[in-house]
Amino acid sequence: MPLDPKCAVTVYHTIDSMKYNITQLIISTHHGTHLDAPYHFFDSGRTVDKLDLTKCVGKAEILNFTHIKPKYNLMPLDFEPYKSRIGAGSRILLRTDWWRKFPQKKYFSDGPMISPQLAMWLARKKIAMIGLETPGVHPVEWEKVHKILLGAEIVVVEGLAYLDKLKNNSVFFIAAPLKIKGRDGSPIRAMAIENMKAYK
Repeated sequence: MPLDPKCAVTVYHTIDSMKYNITQLIISTHHGTHLDAPYHFFDSGRTVDKLDLTKCVGKAEILNFTHIKPKYNLMPLDFEPYKSRIGAGSRILLRTDWWRKFPQKKYFSDGPMISPQLAMWLARKKIAMIGLETPGVHPVEWEKVHKILLGAEIVVVEGLAYLDKLKNNSVFFIAAPLKIKGRDGSPIRAMAIENMKAYK
């Protein structure tokens, strides 16, 4: 996000200087594709190193919302066609193709939004995780929506991309965070596996 710490990738040593290459990274816990832990908005919330990783890894449902317009406020009624696929412990990935707008300014301001009403509905459903192709949950009511979701211990994954490459509606999803002790979130390398049989 524009107000977050800037990323820096700096050559620290090279083969010539130290006989090996090593690089210094300076990065926000919420840079690029990342997840939010409850501590992001609650001092008493669970930190990223204490997350239940079963919320971050496992079967996920891809819900297609590519038909919605910019700045659309997603409501519980929009999830009605998918309600049979959503329940306690569900991992949900919202496909909007909004990642294609990066790095335009509107990527950060005009994307589809999780309304407070939808956040409450998802909290009541006791889902485990929600993954978004936008950089945040809501450009205006971000605090309220984050507090509803993270207060319900729903892991929030932001900044996903390429969900359009997936052919199946359900995938095995991996969003494992770095084990950063006592902190609020972590960059992730998100992966979706469509054919689990190939890995058995």
